[in-house]
Order: sequence, then C-alpha cells, then structure tokens
Amino acid sequence: MEPFRMPVIAIDLGATKAAFATVTADGATGLETVHPIYGLEGSEVAAVILRQVDDFLNAPDARKGVDAVGICVPGISYRTSGRVWAPNIPGWDDYPLRDELSAALGGIPVHIDSDRACYILGERWLGAARGSDHAIYLSVGTGIGAGILVDGRVLRGAHDIAGAIGWMGLDRPFRQDYSACGCFETHASGGGLGRKVAALAAPDTAGEGRGQAPSAADLFAAAGRGEDAALRIIDEAIECWGMAVANLVSLFDPDTIVFGGGVFGPSVQYIPRIAEEARKWAQPIAMRKVRLTPSALGGRAGLMGAAWMAMQATTEHLTS
Repeated sequence: MEPFRMPVIAIDLGATKAAFATVTADGATGLETVHPIYGLEGSEVAAVILRQVDDFLNAPDARKGVDAVGICVPGISYRTSGRVWAPNIPGWDDYPLRDELSAALGGIPVHIDSDRACYILGERWLGAARGSDHAIYLSVGTGIGAGILVDGRVLRGAHDIAGAIGWMGLDRPFRQDYSACGCFETHASGGGLGRKVAALAAPDTAGEGRGQAPSAADLFAAAGRGEDAALRIIDEAIECWGMAVANLVSLFDPDTIVFGGGVFGPSVQYIPRIAEEARKWAQPIAMRKVRLTPSALGGRAGLMGAAWMAMQATTEHLTS
C-alpha cells in the first residue's frame, strides 16, 4: 500500500498569520493561501484552520481527500495529549487543538509539532540539512529556539520542551530581566536587539519619530550606516550567538547547524564571525567538523516541516 497517493495539508501558525498548503511526497505544493489571525483567540484560530482545510478538501481542482494534516505551532506541542501552548495566541495556554480538529475532520489524522521541530524537519527533508541525522536549526526571531535532530529524530525531552535555548545562560550575574524570556533571548533575539536599540534613545539610530518601536531591522540599518552604538550591539549579539553555537556543538556534536528565523536574513553575513567566536568556546574536534549554513527554505521551513512530519507519522501508523 502506498501511503501518499494523496497530499497532506500543511499549516504553519505564527503570531499574526497562518499559512496553508497541500504538499505531496516529492515536496511539491499545490493549493496555497495565507490567513491573518492577529487578534483572534482560542477556538477562533481553530475555526480558521477548519474552514481552510474544508476549502482545500472541496476545491474543484484538488484531489478529494488528504492523508493527514500537519500543523506547526509557535510554542510547545504535547505529544501524548495533543494539547498546545502558544504564548502569542491568546487562549492557547493548554489548548486541546488535536482533539478539536480531529473531532471536526472525522477520520483525517491530525499531527502537531512545535515550530522549532518543524523547522529542522523541513530543512532535513528539502533544505540545508538534507539527509542529515545530526543537525540543529537555530531560530532567531522575536524569540530564540532550536530544533535538534539526534540519530534522525527530533529531540523532545521529558516534557516536550527540549530546544528552548532562549533560556540558555550565557552571562552572569543573573539579572531580573532574564526571568521573562531567558538570558540568551534577552541579549540576542530580535526582540532583545530591538529593546537595546530603544535604550540608546538616539533618533538617528532607531525608528523613533515614525510612530513605531525600534526593531532589529532598525539596528541592522544603523549598522549599515556605520553607527558605532549599533555596531557594538551587533558585536555583543555575535558573541552570544557564537557562545550558543559552541554549547550546541559541544553538547550534541551535530554535522550541520542551520541559521534561520527573521533575524537571520540580515544576519547571514555574520555567520563567519559567529563561527570564529564559537571556535573559542567549543569542543575543538566537533567544531572543526560542523557546518554552519543559512536556511535554504527561509519562511517555508515550518510549512515543509509540518508536511514531512505528517507524512512520517502517517507512514509509521500504517506500518505499525
């Protein structure tokens, strides 16, 4: 029996929008769409998912039926219960997403995983970590997380929280502001960098006067203009990124680390400097063997990872 005569539906949920696509076993996408979800809560987001899945199933040019639905959530997915924690979606503190969708979709299997897990699965399937069994996706956006692949499987931990490396301690002494999101994330996430720009209180360095809070994009623009304060902030971020890479290399001995997330568009240029910093701290043999590379899938890593995760879970179910 061939498990993928029909496509799967992949869904990548973010804080402000949800991307949907039908994906076949060769990685080709068919139907695609994006829906805004900013300001929606709890079951309202689930309702958006159900409406779009129904539209895909009933589209005139679509195959009738899918093998499975795979969903990438921006937070924690609990494997046993199917519940999710997504701090940027109001009401998803312990939300029964799998049960709610499964009940509405009848016999179509619903598989859910965290965004960081989906990122590394997507890159392993179609991207910069293709074919690797020992790879890490370092996601630096508003927050920081890592999808960690060990022996070909995502490392999940005892409570499905493995990879929450924004909480990695890279500085001392402890500061109270680390309590909100962790030391690493405070210093070197997109949100953290934006807050550092705001703290400079320099109109020519940040986005002041434009009616919006300064961001990491403002920081990179200021650095491009050669502004000293912005360059110092970036130097500090490179130190943190390098130390984090060193810790990941020493702990997990990966063959590939993929850099992705919103910050690692403009920050790709700094990967050689990050590697130089990491070499100071990492286990030297492991560091010489690891490859540091930008994401090949960019913003589609979560979508493709959700598709692959759904295909793999369906195959395992059919063959068990």
